[in-house]
Amino acid sequence: MLDLTKLTTETRNINTMNLDCMTPLEIATIMNAEDENAVKAVSQVLPEIAKAIKWCTDALNNGGRIIYMGAGTSGRLGLLDAVECPPTFGVSQGLVIGLIAGGDNAFIKAVEGAEDSTTLGEEDLKALHLSSKDIVVGIAASGRTPYVVYGLKYARQIKCKTVVLVCNKGSVMAEIADLAIEPVPGPEVLSGSTRLKSGTVQKMILNMISTGSMVGVGKVYQNLMVDVMQTNEKLVTRAENIVMEATKCDRKTAEGMLTEAGGSVKLAIAMILFQCSRAEAEEKLRRSHGHIRLALNEIN
Repeated sequence: MLDLTKLTTETRNINTMNLDCMTPLEIATIMNAEDENAVKAVSQVLPEIAKAIKWCTDALNNGGRIIYMGAGTSGRLGLLDAVECPPTFGVSQGLVIGLIAGGDNAFIKAVEGAEDSTTLGEEDLKALHLSSKDIVVGIAASGRTPYVVYGLKYARQIKCKTVVLVCNKGSVMAEIADLAIEPVPGPEVLSGSTRLKSGTVQKMILNMISTGSMVGVGKVYQNLMVDVMQTNEKLVTRAENIVMEATKCDRKTAEGMLTEAGGSVKLAIAMILFQCSRAEAEEKLRRSHGHIRLALNEIN
């Protein structure tokens, strides 16, 4: 029989033993207070998060991909982070990938037994043609999910870097990974419901990893999303606003330059800042590997 008694995420929270007797305000208050522990837990593992950001940036710069894999809530959080990267940073759909035990349909409805499979993780990675250029980030609150464990083992076999994000110390996943990020937010308000603090911790760290990596590969200038995709009316206006913020130009100029740049926010900014043609701006960005600030430093 599986023993979960040693997992912090499965123990009972002494502050919420009377959860079923609390008023709505008391429930909201205690959950808010407990969520402060999630933030504190993340602050304890910042060096490990920074290392993961560096490794993911290196993977992307070397032609690799970031691949998240998990089951249940952890898998859903990985998928969520992955699908937000293309519209936010203008990257291809296949650059940051989320794998969930049971396939994409498991995002909406759990697939029974998938997370306990000792073969599906490897099969899913093989289907992506995993290579040593890629980096695999295994996510599991418990740190023992077989789907992820065996996926990580396969990744290690082909010399692919591996990172794990778990919410218990001394896990199986941590033992087999190249890097372990182990924030421990403590027992959940609702015992064993790791969609709560554990999920919050995972979401915060995944935000850091993906955002930090995209900064590292030149998708950000100052704190602006310079490769944002204009897929709706709001984002068209946001693109214009970003060009205006970065260059201090007016809206008419931003609109004109975006048209000339074929909709590329980064290219429009570069053309204005460098006071050059589209072709010249493209060449400057090529030399700086897409980093506007580096290209500016070259000029100055």
